[in-house]
Amino acid sequence: MDRKSIATRIAQLEERKKALKARLGKQERAQDTRRKVLLGALVLHRLENSNDPDFSHRLLDWLRKELPGFLTRDGDKVLFDDILLPRAQGEDRGQAQPE
Repeated sequence: MDRKSIATRIAQLEERKKALKARLGKQERAQDTRRKVLLGALVLHRLENSNDPDFSHRLLDWLRKELPGFLTRDGDKVLFDDILLPRAQGEDRGQAQPE
């Protein structure tokens, strides 16, 4: 083997390494997104279907306290209007109100 073919082979291996790293990064981002979606689905499910109204109320209170500081874009805030905006008595996503 001559020197050029070794250098070419190294360059090819470096390109393959770069492609594999990019693929790994994409896979990790997809897994992270999936975890966030599932966690959000669990929270929404607990708000809507919990058999423990006290827990649901505490969760809703916590979300109303934390979400405004976490959400920075107006478009994102609109997505959570059903949680963030005050509701009439008895309309809080079907959850019991504090006594």
